Amino acid sequence: MSDDGHEHNGHENVPSRQRRRFPGISSRAYEHPADRSALVALRKLSGFDTVFKALSGLLPERSLRLLFLSDSVRVSDQQFAHLNDMLRDACHILDLEKVPPMYVNQDPQPNAMCIGLDEPIIVVTTGLVELLDEEEMRAVVGHEVGHALSGHSVYRTILLFLTSLALRVAWIPLGNIAIMAIVTALREWFRKSELSADRAGLLVGQDLTASMRGLMKIAGGNHLHEMNVDAFLQQAEEYEAGGDLRDSVLKILNVLPRSHPFTTVRAAELKKWAESRDFQRIMDGHYPRRTEDKDTSVTDSFRESASHYATHVKGSKDPLMKLVSDIAGGAGDLGGRVRRGFGGFTGTATSTPKPQPPTPDPDDPDDTDDHHRDDT
Repeated sequence: MSDDGHEHNGHENVPSRQRRRFPGISSRAYEHPADRSALVALRKLSGFDTVFKALSGLLPERSLRLLFLSDSVRVSDQQFAHLNDMLRDACHILDLEKVPPMYVNQDPQPNAMCIGLDEPIIVVTTGLVELLDEEEMRAVVGHEVGHALSGHSVYRTILLFLTSLALRVAWIPLGNIAIMAIVTALREWFRKSELSADRAGLLVGQDLTASMRGLMKIAGGNHLHEMNVDAFLQQAEEYEAGGDLRDSVLKILNVLPRSHPFTTVRAAELKKWAESRDFQRIMDGHYPRRTEDKDTSVTDSFRESASHYATHVKGSKDPLMKLVSDIAGGAGDLGGRVRRGFGGFTGTATSTPKPQPPTPDPDDPDDTDDHHRDDT
């Protein structure tokens, strides 16, 4: 409901708690710069257009809707009415005029998604509905409406079908390696898009504590009395700063198969944004409008994304990011820093120490450096 408590855009029966509303808000207001950068990179990936057009033609929108109509519960005034109120409230706050259909699917795994090629469909699992309280769930619904407003559902659908059909895509005129490259790029983009949608969830719920609680529950289950927000955020700090270059590489390998960023990282990113001037300006009513989207400069978007990455790399405590920053700054002795960063990783693969060549005898004319030239 808006500040004045009146109805807008035909949305009715919205919850009575007063929340600020954002008429005409553009998704640019909350989209993470990394989200936009990753999407641009994805669209430029060789073969992506071919796959996109092929799947768009082969996955009729109607089949998705029929699937959920037949095997899930559609949210309405008669079914899961409290979720229906949250959905309409979220669309009211973000000024999304057409409310997307929402379904509850029987699945003990807490999850939610926004999919659809022509029009978005929101799906939440019973595991998520049972795990979260009202304010936590409100943030999740806002998160999914944010995906819808940003147009993320199309790419999410492509990712969903490619990951489930990755071994059966011979009909696409591309090799399997190319398909996996596209899947990897899609996952990278989607992880970044989750950071944007988390921000949308905060704009809808307008309760940072509830957003934090929801992320903590997704990570550790319904045991809030055993968890602490500050300690949870400290995990993100330790995750980013801890270890050496080997750990940085392992972080990359761990995240590659995931569709979502790590929960502690999401919590830290959201808290940082909630404390920023950008968030406060949106809450004060100063934000980009959809009517201005067509006039947005692509160059400005690139510049903003580049600036974000430069700031992130420079301020990061991750050893690999520090090394990247040093390379960009022309720091000396990078070879030595890499060797020290990996801490003799190649030599610790087994418990047996690497044999050392014998020390040459200066008094023996046959005992020269030729004996150990292969070890240099």
